[in-house]
Amino acid sequence: MSINASHLVVQRTIGEQPIIIETGKLALQAHGSVIVRRGDTVVLATAVMADKARADIDFLPLTVEFEERLYSAGKIPGSFFRREGRPAAEAILSCRLTDRSIRPLFPKGLHNDVQIILTVLSADPEHPPEILGMIGASAALTISKIPFEGPVGSCRVAYLDGQYIVHPTYDQILRSQLNMVISSNEEAIIMVEAGSNEVSEQIILEGIKQARLANIETINLIKEMEVTAGQAKVEVPVDFEEAQALESQIKSLVIDDLQDVLSLNSFKAERDEGLDKLEEQILEKLSDQHSEQKIGEGFKNVLKGEVRSRILNLGIRPDGRSKEEIRPISCEVGTLPRTHGSGLFTRGQTQVLSVATVGSLTMKQTLDTVGPDSTKRYMHHYNFPPYSTGEARRVGSPGRREIGHGALAERALLAALPDEAEFPYAIRVVSECLGSNGSTSMGSVCGSSLALMDAGVPMKAPVAGIAMGLVTNSDGGYAILSDIQGIEDFLGDMDFKVAGTAQGINALQMDIKFTGLTTSMLEEALEQARRGRIYILDKMTEAISVPREQMSPYAPKMVRIQIPVEKIGAVIGPGGRVIRSIIEETGASIDVSDDGGVTIGSSDQRMLDLARSKIDGLTRELVVGDILTGKIARVTNFGSFVELLPGKDGLLRNEEVGDMEGEPQIGQEVTVMIKEIDSMGRINLSRKALFGDDEDSQNTQSPARTQVPDGAQSRPRSTGGPPGGRGRFNDRDRGRRPGPGSSSNPSGPRNNTSSDRRFTGGERPGSS
Repeated sequence: MSINASHLVVQRTIGEQPIIIETGKLALQAHGSVIVRRGDTVVLATAVMADKARADIDFLPLTVEFEERLYSAGKIPGSFFRREGRPAAEAILSCRLTDRSIRPLFPKGLHNDVQIILTVLSADPEHPPEILGMIGASAALTISKIPFEGPVGSCRVAYLDGQYIVHPTYDQILRSQLNMVISSNEEAIIMVEAGSNEVSEQIILEGIKQARLANIETINLIKEMEVTAGQAKVEVPVDFEEAQALESQIKSLVIDDLQDVLSLNSFKAERDEGLDKLEEQILEKLSDQHSEQKIGEGFKNVLKGEVRSRILNLGIRPDGRSKEEIRPISCEVGTLPRTHGSGLFTRGQTQVLSVATVGSLTMKQTLDTVGPDSTKRYMHHYNFPPYSTGEARRVGSPGRREIGHGALAERALLAALPDEAEFPYAIRVVSECLGSNGSTSMGSVCGSSLALMDAGVPMKAPVAGIAMGLVTNSDGGYAILSDIQGIEDFLGDMDFKVAGTAQGINALQMDIKFTGLTTSMLEEALEQARRGRIYILDKMTEAISVPREQMSPYAPKMVRIQIPVEKIGAVIGPGGRVIRSIIEETGASIDVSDDGGVTIGSSDQRMLDLARSKIDGLTRELVVGDILTGKIARVTNFGSFVELLPGKDGLLRNEEVGDMEGEPQIGQEVTVMIKEIDSMGRINLSRKALFGDDEDSQNTQSPARTQVPDGAQSRPRSTGGPPGGRGRFNDRDRGRRPGPGSSSNPSGPRNNTSSDRRFTGGERPGSS
């Protein structure tokens, strides 16, 4: 291994702050190593290649790892072991961004293991590390001995208040309408990933233009480093003449049969079976001359050339569709009887069942990440079982592909979901891929939109997605394909996924396999995708056009109230004792936010109401004239202390007890009126005033008013007592009932000034 010992620092202002790239200081035994810094965020990028190529493979064994060290942000991991474990979803998504940006730039025939490790060493609360890792990977590969047709530049672009921001901060990303990551070299776009809020195609195109200009600056910065620190590249031994001769030999053996298989316009399984038989025939005839790996690669190239030729020259796709034609679509909601919401979306042989579940906000996902986000309210998970492609293979935990597809669907739907104030639920959607023949990720977007509306989630608008493809030739000819299937993705030049509403784009993902994508091609693809998206939305609205008015009877009931911020402590209690006691007594879930929003959830309406009444009581302001029922907590020689609300006692002096059978006992319930609140907040109570025996009730003051001390609130007072004869407290009814302005519910709040929005379950139209 060669050690790059020359220390070099280059920097350039791109966006609002400089990007600094340093080499020759850390990880000197790696084949390429750089430190990339912006603000106080620092990422170490290393690149290493195995000395020998793998035998019998026809692909590049590239791996990218994104290591989030929580010490970089001054955090201790929340896991049981208190150390970083398997990569979080956010780290995996960062890996995918880097992988998709650099993979097309390795030379054909490179079969050596290549490993990129990106380690976040320092993370400030303003500058995200993902883009720095992408820039670092490009720089490390460029100055290393590893064959790489770079450099490539990467940046993030936000669209905020009508302005494009290159390399935005976390706060700017949060407030923006568009969050887009673009990688490009000097010639063309390589990768695009975007989440947005119903933005137009024109905003997307201009954002890409701004990003390419910024990426040129990054590329020039890396080239500046390469001049001094660059190493000679290892040559990749590829015999192109031998490969072309083998392809010609294969073509002469199977071209007629291959055309027959492709002309059947058959389903995926039948076509794959025919292609497998042809490949077996070739192996039998040529195995004594060439390796199985070379024969397989040669057959793939022949198949690729024939499929592309039929599309470009004859306008015929593998399944017989025209370029813009979308496969047959069927939509269904309410497929599963006990779930909160379900949607089945079928497009051709691609079939996705999405299931929506709602729960308390306490069910938000907690994130262990170096970024400022600590929780996530909406979670979208994607499963890809082997039977979906007719295969039998090991079933394990979700891989990077599954996590990436789930994240793409999550971005597409997030912009259409109501905020917490409108819909106080945590939401999880699981998309089960039941059949796969291209574009399952976009199928999960469509199925999930159906499931969410079936669950009664008040979405702003339904969301649909479509996958676009591209086929080109050396003469400059091209064809843009709508709703690509698996073989068109595998053999084509572009995988371009667009999801959104009828009004605009919510998510976008594009991977390019060649360097000839022009702006006009991209513009044409976006417009064709828009027409396809509208067509799919029309099909979806035939199944369900608006969210259900009633949620599933199996969904939890939720209520959200607003309490004064200064009362949060009273609800939580010392060490959380008060809120825990309410949860234990009622079984309800309670979530208290920093702004005073309280969300209460329970499957039992009675327990939900009880929990709410307790919180109302804790946050209620007591005033003179209030009538409450409490328990005697302590008895002294001068009176009894009555617990009116949790943590709030009042003194009922002996002379204010009035006519009562027996002596006051601890735990005894008693109904009292607040007679006085002194300047120190001490509460004096009376039963005599409640029943009209108080001397103050006999004076010349209006019976509807009670004199209160300075600073206390004047309040209408009852001149009677609670109904029901002697009642459960052995109180004698002295005559008058509570008059106007007094509480008709002695144990509950006098009024409720909090905002209250309920979401309750119930029978839905058509439910069984």
